[in-house]
Amino acid sequence: MDPIRAWLKRHLSNPQLVSLLLLVVGIWALITFFGHIFAPVLAALVIAYLLEGPIDFLHRHRFRRLVAAALVWTVFVVALLVSIVALVPLLSKQFTQIFLEIPQIASRLQAWVLTLPQAYPNLFTDAQVQELISGMSLDFGDLRQVIVGRSKALGVGLTYLVIYLILVPLMVFFMLKDKDKIRGWMRGFLPDDIGLISRVWGNVDRQLANYIRGKVVEILIVWFASYLTFSFLELKFAMLLATATGLSVLVPYVGATLMTIPVAAVAYSQWGLTADMGWVVFAYGVIQALDGNVLVPLLFSEVVDLHPVAIIVAVLFFGGVWGFWGVFFSIPLATVVSAVINAWPKPGSAPAASESPA
Repeated sequence: MDPIRAWLKRHLSNPQLVSLLLLVVGIWALITFFGHIFAPVLAALVIAYLLEGPIDFLHRHRFRRLVAAALVWTVFVVALLVSIVALVPLLSKQFTQIFLEIPQIASRLQAWVLTLPQAYPNLFTDAQVQELISGMSLDFGDLRQVIVGRSKALGVGLTYLVIYLILVPLMVFFMLKDKDKIRGWMRGFLPDDIGLISRVWGNVDRQLANYIRGKVVEILIVWFASYLTFSFLELKFAMLLATATGLSVLVPYVGATLMTIPVAAVAYSQWGLTADMGWVVFAYGVIQALDGNVLVPLLFSEVVDLHPVAIIVAVLFFGGVWGFWGVFFSIPLATVVSAVINAWPKPGSAPAASESPA
Protein backbone atom coordinates (compact mmCIF):
# COMPACT_ATOMS: atom_id res chain seq x y z
CA MET A 1 0.00 0.00 0.00
CA ASP A 2 2.94 2.35 0.51
CA PRO A 3 3.55 2.90 -3.26
CA ILE A 4 -0.16 3.70 -3.76
CA ARG A 5 -0.19 6.05 -0.77
CA ALA A 6 2.95 7.78 -2.06
CA TRP A 7 1.47 8.12 -5.57
CA LEU A 8 -1.76 9.63 -4.22
CA LYS A 9 0.13 12.02 -1.95
CA ARG A 10 2.39 13.16 -4.79
CA HIS A 11 -0.44 13.81 -7.27
CA LEU A 12 -3.19 15.01 -4.96
CA SER A 13 -0.83 17.66 -3.64
CA ASN A 14 -0.74 19.17 -7.16
CA PRO A 15 -3.71 21.60 -7.39
CA GLN A 16 -3.67 21.55 -11.21
CA LEU A 17 -4.06 17.76 -11.29
CA VAL A 18 -6.84 17.89 -8.71
CA SER A 19 -8.65 20.58 -10.74
CA LEU A 20 -8.30 18.52 -13.93
CA LEU A 21 -9.59 15.36 -12.24
CA LEU A 22 -12.56 17.18 -10.69
CA LEU A 23 -13.43 18.75 -14.05
CA VAL A 24 -13.27 15.41 -15.92
CA VAL A 25 -15.30 13.59 -13.24
CA GLY A 26 -17.86 16.42 -13.13
CA ILE A 27 -18.37 16.39 -16.90
CA TRP A 28 -18.63 12.59 -16.90
CA ALA A 29 -21.23 12.64 -14.10
CA LEU A 30 -23.22 15.41 -15.80
CA ILE A 31 -23.42 13.56 -19.11
CA THR A 32 -23.99 10.13 -17.55
CA PHE A 33 -26.78 11.08 -15.15
CA PHE A 34 -28.33 14.09 -16.89
CA GLY A 35 -27.39 13.50 -20.55
CA HIS A 36 -30.99 12.74 -21.58
CA ILE A 37 -32.09 16.06 -20.09
CA PHE A 38 -29.34 18.07 -21.76
CA ALA A 39 -29.59 16.31 -25.15
CA PRO A 40 -30.74 19.53 -26.91
CA VAL A 41 -27.78 21.38 -25.39
CA LEU A 42 -25.36 18.71 -26.63
CA ALA A 43 -26.93 18.87 -30.10
CA ALA A 44 -26.64 22.67 -30.07
CA LEU A 45 -22.98 22.45 -29.05
CA VAL A 46 -22.26 20.09 -31.95
CA ILE A 47 -23.95 22.38 -34.46
CA ALA A 48 -22.22 25.44 -32.99
CA TYR A 49 -18.87 23.71 -33.51
CA LEU A 50 -19.81 23.08 -37.12
CA LEU A 51 -20.79 26.69 -37.75
CA GLU A 52 -17.86 28.27 -35.91
CA GLY A 53 -15.54 27.73 -38.89
CA PRO A 54 -17.57 29.82 -41.39
CA ILE A 55 -18.14 32.49 -38.74
CA ASP A 56 -14.41 32.78 -38.04
CA PHE A 57 -13.79 33.03 -41.79
CA LEU A 58 -16.27 35.90 -42.13
CA HIS A 59 -14.97 37.56 -38.98
CA ARG A 60 -11.43 37.53 -40.37
CA HIS A 61 -12.78 39.29 -43.47
CA ARG A 62 -14.02 42.29 -41.46
CA PHE A 63 -17.52 41.08 -40.65
CA ARG A 64 -18.69 41.88 -37.14
CA ARG A 65 -19.18 38.79 -34.98
CA LEU A 66 -22.93 39.38 -34.64
CA VAL A 67 -23.40 39.90 -38.39
CA ALA A 68 -21.31 36.82 -39.25
CA ALA A 69 -23.20 34.69 -36.71
CA ALA A 70 -26.56 35.88 -38.01
CA LEU A 71 -25.63 35.16 -41.66
CA VAL A 72 -24.26 31.68 -40.99
CA TRP A 73 -27.15 30.80 -38.66
CA THR A 74 -29.70 31.92 -41.26
CA VAL A 75 -28.08 29.75 -43.92
CA PHE A 76 -28.08 26.82 -41.48
CA VAL A 77 -31.80 27.23 -40.64
CA VAL A 78 -32.78 27.57 -44.31
CA ALA A 79 -30.75 24.47 -45.22
CA LEU A 80 -32.36 22.57 -42.31
CA LEU A 81 -35.88 23.52 -43.43
CA VAL A 82 -35.14 22.62 -47.06
CA SER A 83 -33.74 19.25 -45.98
CA ILE A 84 -36.79 18.51 -43.85
CA VAL A 85 -39.23 19.48 -46.60
CA ALA A 86 -37.34 17.71 -49.39
CA LEU A 87 -35.83 14.62 -47.75
CA VAL A 88 -38.08 13.58 -44.86
CA PRO A 89 -41.17 12.75 -47.01
CA LEU A 90 -39.04 10.76 -49.47
CA LEU A 91 -37.21 8.86 -46.70
CA SER A 92 -40.52 8.18 -44.92
CA LYS A 93 -42.08 6.85 -48.14
CA GLN A 94 -39.13 4.57 -48.90
CA PHE A 95 -38.98 3.34 -45.30
CA THR A 96 -42.67 2.39 -45.47
CA GLN A 97 -42.11 0.61 -48.79
CA ILE A 98 -39.09 -1.34 -47.58
CA PHE A 99 -40.92 -2.31 -44.38
CA LEU A 100 -43.78 -3.73 -46.46
CA GLU A 101 -41.30 -5.65 -48.63
CA ILE A 102 -39.34 -7.13 -45.72
CA PRO A 103 -41.40 -10.37 -45.77
CA GLN A 104 -40.66 -10.79 -49.49
CA ILE A 105 -36.96 -10.10 -48.97
CA ALA A 106 -36.86 -12.57 -46.06
CA SER A 107 -38.66 -15.23 -48.12
CA ARG A 108 -36.17 -14.95 -50.99
CA LEU A 109 -33.25 -15.12 -48.57
CA GLN A 110 -34.72 -18.21 -46.91
CA ALA A 111 -35.24 -19.85 -50.31
CA TRP A 112 -31.59 -19.18 -51.16
CA VAL A 113 -30.41 -20.56 -47.79
CA LEU A 114 -32.36 -23.78 -48.45
CA THR A 115 -30.23 -24.39 -51.56
CA LEU A 116 -26.95 -24.27 -49.64
CA PRO A 117 -26.82 -28.01 -48.67
CA GLN A 118 -27.14 -28.98 -52.35
CA ALA A 119 -24.66 -26.39 -53.55
CA TYR A 120 -22.10 -26.87 -50.76
CA PRO A 121 -22.73 -30.29 -49.16
CA ASN A 122 -19.33 -30.29 -47.44
CA LEU A 123 -20.04 -27.01 -45.64
CA PHE A 124 -23.76 -27.08 -44.83
CA THR A 125 -26.14 -29.77 -43.62
CA ASP A 126 -29.94 -29.79 -43.70
CA ALA A 127 -30.06 -29.53 -39.89
CA GLN A 128 -27.80 -26.46 -39.90
CA VAL A 129 -29.90 -24.79 -42.59
CA GLN A 130 -33.18 -25.49 -40.75
CA GLU A 131 -31.70 -24.03 -37.57
CA LEU A 132 -30.60 -20.95 -39.51
CA ILE A 133 -34.06 -20.61 -41.08
CA SER A 134 -35.67 -20.82 -37.63
CA GLY A 135 -33.42 -18.00 -36.44
CA MET A 136 -34.41 -15.89 -39.45
CA SER A 137 -38.14 -16.36 -38.82
CA LEU A 138 -40.04 -13.26 -37.79
CA ASP A 139 -43.73 -12.79 -37.09
CA PHE A 140 -44.48 -9.60 -39.00
CA GLY A 141 -48.04 -9.52 -37.70
CA ASP A 142 -46.76 -9.26 -34.13
CA LEU A 143 -44.21 -6.67 -35.27
CA ARG A 144 -46.96 -4.50 -36.78
CA GLN A 145 -49.00 -4.81 -33.57
CA VAL A 146 -46.00 -3.68 -31.53
CA ILE A 147 -45.56 -0.67 -33.81
CA VAL A 148 -49.23 0.25 -33.60
CA GLY A 149 -49.19 -0.26 -29.84
CA ARG A 150 -46.33 2.18 -29.52
CA SER A 151 -47.88 4.80 -31.77
CA LYS A 152 -48.79 6.89 -28.73
CA ALA A 153 -45.18 6.91 -27.57
CA LEU A 154 -44.16 7.73 -31.13
CA GLY A 155 -46.50 10.72 -31.07
CA VAL A 156 -44.89 11.94 -27.85
CA GLY A 157 -41.48 11.49 -29.46
CA LEU A 158 -42.56 13.54 -32.47
CA THR A 159 -43.77 16.27 -30.12
CA TYR A 160 -40.36 16.41 -28.47
CA LEU A 161 -38.75 16.43 -31.91
CA VAL A 162 -40.75 19.50 -32.90
CA ILE A 163 -39.76 21.20 -29.64
CA TYR A 164 -36.11 20.37 -30.28
CA LEU A 165 -36.36 21.78 -33.80
CA ILE A 166 -37.31 25.08 -32.19
CA LEU A 167 -35.06 25.06 -29.12
CA VAL A 168 -31.85 23.79 -30.71
CA PRO A 169 -31.59 26.46 -33.46
CA LEU A 170 -32.30 29.16 -30.87
CA MET A 171 -29.58 27.84 -28.56
CA VAL A 172 -27.17 27.61 -31.50
CA PHE A 173 -27.76 31.27 -32.34
CA PHE A 174 -27.11 32.46 -28.78
CA MET A 175 -24.06 30.19 -28.43
CA LEU A 176 -22.59 31.70 -31.59
CA LYS A 177 -23.54 35.28 -30.79
CA ASP A 178 -22.41 35.25 -27.15
CA LYS A 179 -19.49 32.86 -27.44
CA ASP A 180 -17.07 35.11 -25.51
CA LYS A 181 -19.62 35.82 -22.75
CA ILE A 182 -20.35 32.11 -22.29
CA ARG A 183 -16.64 31.27 -22.15
CA GLY A 184 -16.06 34.04 -19.60
CA TRP A 185 -18.95 32.77 -17.47
CA MET A 186 -17.60 29.21 -17.54
CA ARG A 187 -14.09 30.48 -16.71
CA GLY A 188 -15.49 31.86 -13.45
CA PHE A 189 -16.13 28.33 -12.18
CA LEU A 190 -12.51 27.27 -12.68
CA PRO A 191 -9.61 27.88 -10.32
CA ASP A 192 -7.05 30.58 -11.05
CA ASP A 193 -4.28 28.10 -11.81
CA ILE A 194 -5.46 26.22 -14.93
CA GLY A 195 -2.25 25.71 -16.87
CA LEU A 196 -2.74 21.94 -17.14
CA ILE A 197 -6.45 22.26 -17.94
CA SER A 198 -5.67 24.83 -20.64
CA ARG A 199 -3.17 22.53 -22.35
CA VAL A 200 -5.53 19.57 -22.27
CA TRP A 201 -8.54 21.62 -23.38
CA GLY A 202 -6.59 23.32 -26.18
CA ASN A 203 -5.72 19.92 -27.64
CA VAL A 204 -9.21 18.50 -27.10
CA ASP A 205 -10.91 21.60 -28.53
CA ARG A 206 -8.85 21.44 -31.72
CA GLN A 207 -9.39 17.70 -32.12
CA LEU A 208 -13.11 17.90 -31.37
CA ALA A 209 -13.79 20.76 -33.80
CA ASN A 210 -11.77 19.12 -36.59
CA TYR A 211 -13.43 15.77 -36.00
CA ILE A 212 -17.02 17.04 -35.98
CA ARG A 213 -16.57 19.16 -39.11
CA GLY A 214 -14.69 16.41 -40.91
CA LYS A 215 -17.24 13.76 -39.92
CA VAL A 216 -20.17 15.83 -41.21
CA VAL A 217 -18.36 16.44 -44.52
CA GLU A 218 -17.59 12.71 -44.73
CA ILE A 219 -21.25 11.80 -44.12
CA LEU A 220 -22.42 14.19 -46.85
CA ILE A 221 -19.85 12.98 -49.40
CA VAL A 222 -20.50 9.28 -48.73
CA TRP A 223 -24.27 9.87 -48.80
CA PHE A 224 -24.14 11.78 -52.10
CA ALA A 225 -21.74 9.28 -53.75
CA SER A 226 -23.88 6.34 -52.58
CA TYR A 227 -27.08 7.93 -53.84
CA LEU A 228 -25.59 8.63 -57.28
CA THR A 229 -24.20 5.09 -57.46
CA PHE A 230 -27.38 3.33 -56.31
CA SER A 231 -29.53 5.48 -58.60
CA PHE A 232 -27.25 4.80 -61.58
CA LEU A 233 -27.47 1.04 -60.88
CA GLU A 234 -31.27 1.40 -60.49
CA LEU A 235 -31.26 -0.09 -56.99
CA LYS A 236 -34.58 0.28 -55.17
CA PHE A 237 -34.76 2.50 -52.08
CA ALA A 238 -31.65 4.34 -53.27
CA MET A 239 -32.21 7.41 -51.09
CA LEU A 240 -32.93 5.42 -47.92
CA LEU A 241 -29.94 3.10 -48.39
CA ALA A 242 -27.66 6.03 -49.30
CA THR A 243 -28.72 7.93 -46.18
CA ALA A 244 -28.06 4.89 -44.00
CA THR A 245 -24.69 4.38 -45.73
CA GLY A 246 -23.73 7.99 -45.04
CA LEU A 247 -24.72 7.73 -41.38
CA SER A 248 -22.88 4.41 -41.05
CA VAL A 249 -19.53 6.23 -41.09
CA LEU A 250 -20.37 7.45 -37.56
CA VAL A 251 -19.26 4.02 -36.38
CA PRO A 252 -15.78 3.43 -37.85
CA TYR A 253 -15.24 -0.01 -39.42
CA VAL A 254 -18.36 -1.54 -37.80
CA GLY A 255 -20.92 0.68 -39.57
CA ALA A 256 -19.56 0.00 -43.06
CA THR A 257 -19.54 -3.75 -42.40
CA LEU A 258 -23.10 -3.86 -41.06
CA MET A 259 -24.49 -1.77 -43.94
CA THR A 260 -23.32 -4.45 -46.38
CA ILE A 261 -26.20 -6.67 -45.20
CA PRO A 262 -29.18 -4.42 -46.11
CA VAL A 263 -27.57 -3.26 -49.37
CA ALA A 264 -26.89 -6.85 -50.46
CA ALA A 265 -30.32 -8.02 -49.23
CA VAL A 266 -32.20 -5.38 -51.23
CA ALA A 267 -30.08 -6.10 -54.31
CA TYR A 268 -30.69 -9.84 -53.97
CA SER A 269 -34.43 -9.32 -53.52
CA GLN A 270 -34.50 -7.14 -56.64
CA TRP A 271 -32.32 -9.21 -58.98
CA GLY A 272 -31.31 -12.46 -57.26
CA LEU A 273 -27.78 -13.84 -57.61
CA THR A 274 -27.06 -12.02 -60.86
CA ALA A 275 -24.44 -9.69 -62.27
CA ASP A 276 -26.61 -6.70 -61.30
CA MET A 277 -26.42 -7.68 -57.64
CA GLY A 278 -22.69 -8.23 -57.97
CA TRP A 279 -22.22 -4.73 -59.40
CA VAL A 280 -24.14 -3.19 -56.48
CA VAL A 281 -22.05 -5.02 -53.88
CA PHE A 282 -18.85 -4.20 -55.78
CA ALA A 283 -19.77 -0.52 -56.06
CA TYR A 284 -20.60 -0.37 -52.36
CA GLY A 285 -17.22 -1.91 -51.57
CA VAL A 286 -15.47 0.65 -53.77
CA ILE A 287 -17.25 3.51 -51.99
CA GLN A 288 -16.21 2.19 -48.58
CA ALA A 289 -12.63 1.59 -49.76
CA LEU A 290 -12.34 5.13 -51.11
CA ASP A 291 -13.84 6.49 -47.91
CA GLY A 292 -11.45 4.62 -45.65
CA ASN A 293 -8.28 5.01 -47.71
CA VAL A 294 -8.70 8.39 -49.41
CA LEU A 295 -11.42 10.53 -47.84
CA VAL A 296 -10.74 9.84 -44.15
CA PRO A 297 -6.97 10.55 -44.36
CA LEU A 298 -7.68 13.82 -46.20
CA LEU A 299 -10.39 15.02 -43.80
CA PHE A 300 -8.76 13.92 -40.56
CA SER A 301 -5.12 14.62 -41.31
CA GLU A 302 -4.99 17.02 -38.34
CA VAL A 303 -6.69 14.64 -35.93
CA VAL A 304 -4.55 12.50 -33.67
CA ASP A 305 -3.85 9.08 -35.17
CA LEU A 306 -5.40 6.24 -33.23
CA HIS A 307 -4.79 2.56 -33.78
CA PRO A 308 -7.79 0.73 -35.33
CA VAL A 309 -8.06 -1.48 -32.23
CA ALA A 310 -8.17 1.65 -30.04
CA ILE A 311 -10.93 3.11 -32.26
CA ILE A 312 -13.06 -0.04 -32.05
CA VAL A 313 -12.57 -0.25 -28.27
CA ALA A 314 -13.53 3.44 -27.95
CA VAL A 315 -16.68 2.91 -30.07
CA LEU A 316 -17.75 -0.10 -28.00
CA PHE A 317 -16.97 1.48 -24.62
CA PHE A 318 -18.33 5.00 -25.11
CA GLY A 319 -21.28 3.73 -27.17
CA GLY A 320 -22.19 1.38 -24.32
CA VAL A 321 -21.91 4.20 -21.77
CA TRP A 322 -23.54 7.09 -23.66
CA GLY A 323 -25.38 5.52 -26.59
CA PHE A 324 -25.55 7.50 -29.84
CA TRP A 325 -23.55 10.46 -28.57
CA GLY A 326 -20.90 8.08 -27.23
CA VAL A 327 -20.56 6.51 -30.67
CA PHE A 328 -20.49 9.90 -32.40
CA PHE A 329 -17.81 11.27 -30.06
CA SER A 330 -15.91 8.01 -29.55
CA ILE A 331 -12.78 9.19 -31.37
CA PRO A 332 -12.71 12.69 -29.79
CA LEU A 333 -13.30 11.11 -26.38
CA ALA A 334 -10.41 8.76 -27.03
CA THR A 335 -8.26 11.79 -27.82
CA VAL A 336 -9.38 13.32 -24.51
CA VAL A 337 -8.06 10.27 -22.70
CA SER A 338 -4.87 10.47 -24.75
CA ALA A 339 -4.49 14.20 -24.04
CA VAL A 340 -4.92 13.69 -20.29
CA ILE A 341 -2.39 10.85 -20.28
CA ASN A 342 0.12 12.90 -22.28
CA ALA A 343 -0.34 15.97 -20.07
CA TRP A 344 -0.12 13.99 -16.85
CA PRO A 345 3.18 14.78 -15.10
CA LYS A 346 5.70 12.01 -15.45
CA PRO A 347 7.69 10.81 -12.44
CA GLY A 348 10.55 13.21 -11.80
CA SER A 349 9.19 15.90 -14.14
CA ALA A 350 8.90 19.52 -13.13
CA PRO A 351 5.48 20.85 -12.10
CA ALA A 352 3.31 22.21 -14.90
CA ALA A 353 3.57 25.89 -15.63
CA SER A 354 0.78 28.00 -14.28
CA GLU A 355 -1.47 30.16 -16.33
CA SER A 356 -2.40 33.58 -15.09
CA PRO A 357 -6.12 34.25 -14.73
CA ALA A 358 -7.88 35.35 -17.88
